[in-house]
Amino acid sequence: MAGWSVQDIPEQGGRIAVVTGANSGLGLATSRELARRGAHVVLACRSEERGARARDRILEEIPDAQVELRVLDLGRLESVREFVASYGHERLDLLINNAGVMALPHGRTADGFETQFGVNHLGHFALTGLLLPLLLKTPGARIVTVSSTMHSVANIDINDLNSERRYNRWLAYSRSKTANLLFTHELARRLAATGSDVVAAAAHPGYAATNLQTKGPKQERRKAAELFMRTGNRFFAQSAEAGALPILYAATAPGVEPDSFTGPSFANWRGSPAKSRRAKWTLNDTAGERLWAESERMTGVTYDALKV
Repeated sequence: MAGWSVQDIPEQGGRIAVVTGANSGLGLATSRELARRGAHVVLACRSEERGARARDRILEEIPDAQVELRVLDLGRLESVREFVASYGHERLDLLINNAGVMALPHGRTADGFETQFGVNHLGHFALTGLLLPLLLKTPGARIVTVSSTMHSVANIDINDLNSERRYNRWLAYSRSKTANLLFTHELARRLAATGSDVVAAAAHPGYAATNLQTKGPKQERRKAAELFMRTGNRFFAQSAEAGALPILYAATAPGVEPDSFTGPSFANWRGSPAKSRRAKWTLNDTAGERLWAESERMTGVTYDALKV
């Protein structure tokens, strides 16, 4: 793993990848490198306009890239179901659950969920469950869910998943990232119980400069906070391309273990991909089972193919 770079990505010809949040940042960088290696990449984007610009950027750099734009709003379960119903391919090799929001003011998704938990976890939980039959019948398929080192700030509160008792933007974000890791843990456990060779793994970008950091302050017109985030991105963060390396490693490198967590090698901040530290609560079977049951209840998506 030491020194791993985009040059080490194996050929992806004949493989199909879905990347959520592919219009910018980590999602765009991940999509571009998968397409460069020959994968057919489905750019799953909330905004058709921004997605089209991302598609055109990839095609400008890689004229023979196989990229397809599809609208997906993870904050609307109806949109998730529409995306899956019209997917149109007979296989799915890679599902990259990348899209997310961070430290937003309190809000609700179209289905009434707290925005960060609803988009970062529940949207991807529903998407993965609905695409699972395709993943299960595709040899060597992988599911990579993007978490964050911020998961270590807070465990989920199973009795207040929607932050109804109190809301703190950073606490809610951290809990949603813990949910990403608990989801990966429980998904890997259930896949193993059925004998499936599908690998569910997680990754994080360290501190990477994307628009994720500035979206919340900009939305609330907190200019000082926005300037602080922009300054950090400019002087301390690594690029989105570098931040995408752990995601690409988890998605394509040989021998990636189920329920592994890959991040930057230097202080979980920057550098080539390496095994990353994770909070012990993200490996708790009981918590994983309870979150899973609540996620099925809230989304109405049941993983029938994994029932044993």
